[in-house]
Amino acid sequence: MSELIKHECGIALIRLLKPLEYYKEKYGTWEYGLNKLYLLMEKQHNRGQDGVGIVSLKINLGPGNEYIHRYRSIKQSPIKDVFDKVNKSYKKALKAKGADIDNNDWAYKNLPFSGELYLGHLRYGTFGRNSISFVHPVTRQNNWKSRNLVLAGNFNLTNTDELFQRLLELGQHPKAYTDTVTVLEKVGHFLDEANQFLFRKYKNEGYSNEEISPLIEENLDLQDILEHASKDWDGGYAIAGLIGHGDAFVIRDPWGIRPAHYYSDDEIVVVASERPVIQTVMNVSYNAICEIKPGEALIVKKDGRISNEMIRVPHKRKSCSFERIYFSRGSDRDIYRERKELGNLLTPIILETVDYDFENTVFSYIPNTSETAFYGMMKGIREYLVDWKIQHIKEKNGSLTDEQIKEIISIEPRMEKIAIKDVKLRTFIADDASRDDLVAHVYDVTYGIIKNGEDTLVIIDDSIVRGTTLKNSIIKILDRLSPKKIIVVSSAPQIRYPDCYGIDMARLDKFIAFNAAIKLLEDTGQQQIIDEVYKKCKEQENLPKEEIVNYVKEVYRPFTDEEVSAKITELLKPEDCKAEVEIVYQSVENLHKACPNDNGDWYFTGDYPTPGGNRVVNASFINFIEGKDRRAY
Repeated sequence: MSELIKHECGIALIRLLKPLEYYKEKYGTWEYGLNKLYLLMEKQHNRGQDGVGIVSLKINLGPGNEYIHRYRSIKQSPIKDVFDKVNKSYKKALKAKGADIDNNDWAYKNLPFSGELYLGHLRYGTFGRNSISFVHPVTRQNNWKSRNLVLAGNFNLTNTDELFQRLLELGQHPKAYTDTVTVLEKVGHFLDEANQFLFRKYKNEGYSNEEISPLIEENLDLQDILEHASKDWDGGYAIAGLIGHGDAFVIRDPWGIRPAHYYSDDEIVVVASERPVIQTVMNVSYNAICEIKPGEALIVKKDGRISNEMIRVPHKRKSCSFERIYFSRGSDRDIYRERKELGNLLTPIILETVDYDFENTVFSYIPNTSETAFYGMMKGIREYLVDWKIQHIKEKNGSLTDEQIKEIISIEPRMEKIAIKDVKLRTFIADDASRDDLVAHVYDVTYGIIKNGEDTLVIIDDSIVRGTTLKNSIIKILDRLSPKKIIVVSSAPQIRYPDCYGIDMARLDKFIAFNAAIKLLEDTGQQQIIDEVYKKCKEQENLPKEEIVNYVKEVYRPFTDEEVSAKITELLKPEDCKAEVEIVYQSVENLHKACPNDNGDWYFTGDYPTPGGNRVVNASFINFIEGKDRRAY
């Protein structure tokens, strides 16, 4: 993607099922679990660079010893920083008298992060400042082990206000107004209730307080706790949690919006946001890894029992298609194939746009993540050429000379690496003038391969969100090559609506497609539609989210996709650009053909999977009209 947008966080959970000495004997180190956690997080660093946190939990440590350890960081290289902190804590502990890092028992009792349970989180902030207080894992502490709670997740909830009010009704006094706090406190409340219920039960049966604690730990019903806690959650989530005595869980939303996968054998349980990460780190096959199903929780009890439990009745699957287009690592087998197919399905419209002129057309891509779609596009173009060659030769009915046949079969599409990503802008550049000047130099180009004033340059991108980098950088530098025409192809459809389930795309006025539709309404004298939509959105402000309708769709209704694309082209073409410019988008129909199992398309269609989505899009439109620069949820 030519534009950086912040998006979905990453989670990593590890549960060692054997004693530490087992891993020392088999793998040469008791740090086996910690090393795997580090690899899982490094392999998912694409999912979050604003902050990183890790937690270790020791299941079998006696009273009087710290059994939960947590390090978090918001430094420039947060993964490195948190693991440096672990190493520093080891060095400090080794200075003690009798220290012996090779002794498993000593290490377990004296070193932090020498436990059986590990939880890691990589944060991309979609809310709040980049403060350490916003970095997961978050904790809820108690002297009873079975009341201690650690949570980390990839989630956004649309109804934080409702959930916050529910906490007040329970008598709580939440310390912050965020979905993280509401989730933590909601789970914590029902965890407390479950503990209290079991305590009374065993007390009535005559057990002493000391005898009751292990009984609670053994019989705590995580499925029931999670059912009650998640009952009112509206949004996308994959949330991992640890209970202080050693239970662990990962719960996924009933629409399957946020991803979660796991692997287990008799030694270890591993959970991560992305499948190929587990494949690489554990060196296992694609088929050995399972997806946590929508609405289910993977639960690992203290004694190592593993189960999949239904927490919420699953709805129609609406997994985030942006995971397939851009966010997830392209090394996943299915995602790689889908990205290629996205490029392949664009072939007909691309060929039509260049008028089937292979001699004067150069095909390329915007690095680095659109490369796979480029392969698919070239596959489709080559397949067309093969059919064309066969037909052309057949039409001549044996009248062609060897030289003419050679000329036909040697026709190949011209493809080159045109754009080269040269600089990654840093967020410390604050003023707009400096930022805009530097944006123009994010990419460099390969000179000398475009015929001046003759060649059409086709360049594919994953998606076009704001269009800022296209206008201020990419189109300008491509124009330096003096092509006759520049065609920018998006492997994703037009992004028209806000996301509220994890991606940092909450403001309508940041979408070039929305701005194009507004401009078209103004140009065609249909400004009254803007006023009508605003009025309808305002009338719904205080309705329950289940009754709200997405009226923002009416902004786009008068126009075809092609008309919106043409206006986008007009808005994004730099004034001093000499070449003709055209922007071509993927269709929603083709998106579903390429990604048949992941149909979450609300940012393209406005069809939100949860009721809270409609409330968010209407609120975002109200903010746009009223000029309010704030989050819509």
